[in-house]
Amino acid sequence: MTSYIRAYVGTAPDAGQLMAMLMKTVNAKKTIEIGVFTGYSLLLTALSLPDDGKIMAIDINRKTYEIGLPIIRKAGVEHKIEFMESAALPILDKLLEHKNNEGCFDFAFVDADKNNYLSYHKRLMKLVKVGGFIVYDNTLWGGTVALSDPSLAPEEKRPYLKFIVEFNKTLAVDPCIEISQVPVGDGMTICKRIE
Repeated sequence: MTSYIRAYVGTAPDAGQLMAMLMKTVNAKKTIEIGVFTGYSLLLTALSLPDDGKIMAIDINRKTYEIGLPIIRKAGVEHKIEFMESAALPILDKLLEHKNNEGCFDFAFVDADKNNYLSYHKRLMKLVKVGGFIVYDNTLWGGTVALSDPSLAPEEKRPYLKFIVEFNKTLAVDPCIEISQVPVGDGMTICKRIE
């Protein structure tokens, strides 16, 4: 996977280890992952779940998922994964059409289009159970979220910077979650749903 030209955008190993620990603390059996890329975080999730655990994995690009699929198969965890090639919002909306899906997930991980993080959060707050975790990747955005002048951010970081800053501000005042901004990888925001 390291020879893949965009391998640098995958989940950092320390972030993946932290997620695995969080899943084990809530005895996660049913998870959802938005933004799979080559499947590293998906593999860690699958390895953290019991044999009958299930992951709904959503990504717009099956080709990148298939890069990591041989490793997932070798690890013997492919049976836990339901891969869906699609934009995530329509799938989340479809899930929410059925009341029995509310609170049905123990854990969610989001590492996808940053401009939709807030839209994902609103839906995941209904889908993840009280006491469950929602983890968002890249919430420090290369440290640019701390810049007083966004124009100082590297050019490639600017398109999503305002979305991530706004997202972080929204989470900071959300009374339905406890949060921790963790400086692993490119920053992870861990949200525990409390109501």
